[in-house]
Amino acid sequence: MTEIQERKRRPGAIPAAASATDETYQRRVDDVVGLLRRAKVLPVATIDNPVQVERVCRALDAGGIGCIEIAFRTPAAADALLRARAVHGFLLGAGTVLTVQQARAAAEAGADFAVAPGLNEEIVVACHDLGLPFFPGVATPSEIDRGRRLGLSTVKVFPAAELGGPAFLRAVAAAFPDVGFLPTGGVDASTLRSYLAVPSVVACAGSWLVRRDLVSDERFDEIERLAREAKEALT
Repeated sequence: MTEIQERKRRPGAIPAAASATDETYQRRVDDVVGLLRRAKVLPVATIDNPVQVERVCRALDAGGIGCIEIAFRTPAAADALLRARAVHGFLLGAGTVLTVQQARAAAEAGADFAVAPGLNEEIVVACHDLGLPFFPGVATPSEIDRGRRLGLSTVKVFPAAELGGPAFLRAVAAAFPDVGFLPTGGVDASTLRSYLAVPSVVACAGSWLVRRDLVSDERFDEIERLAREAKEALT
C-alpha cells in the first residue's frame, strides 16, 4: 500500500467524494506517460503574454511536437493554459508547480499534467486528489525511493546535466527499473539523443525550443524550425 492509499484511509486526510480512485488516477498517469513517450521532447515555456501561447503551440505542432509545459513562473501561466486548450489535441503540462494552490489553478485551467522541480508531498497528495498526473523533481536515489513509496511511477530528474546526465540516469535506472524519468535542466538538441538512449527516459524537457526571447519577439517560425530540427534528430 502506498502512502497516498494510507492517507486516504485516515479520516479527513483526503475528501473521499473529491478523491480520484487509485486505479483511475494511475490510468491518467499512464495515458500521459504514453503520450510523452511518443513525443520524446517536452518544450518548456515561460509565457509573459498569454495571447501568444496559441501561436507558440501551433508552431510546435507544425514542427512535429504536440505537447508543451507552461511554467508557473509568471502570473500569465493559468491564462496561458486556458488559451492553449484552443489547440485541438495538444498535451498541456503545468510546470514549476510549487504550491497546492498552483496545482489547483493548473487543474482548473485544463492542464493534463503537472511538473515540479522538487518532491513536495503535499502537492503529490493534492494532485492525486485532483486527478492531475504529477511528476515531481528528484535529484538523489533517496528522493526517487521516496517518490516510489508515495506511489509515483514517473518523476522529473532535475537538474539533469549537473547531476551527471545520461550516465546518472543509467545508474539510477539500474537501481529503480520500475521508474520512468523526465530529465530536465541542461538538455538541448546536442544531448537529446544520448538521454533518450536510456530506456527508462520517458521524454526530455527543455526550454531551448521555446526560449523566452523567441516567444516575446514572436519568432514563431524559429520555434517551428527548432521543433522540426529536434524531431528530425531523433529519426
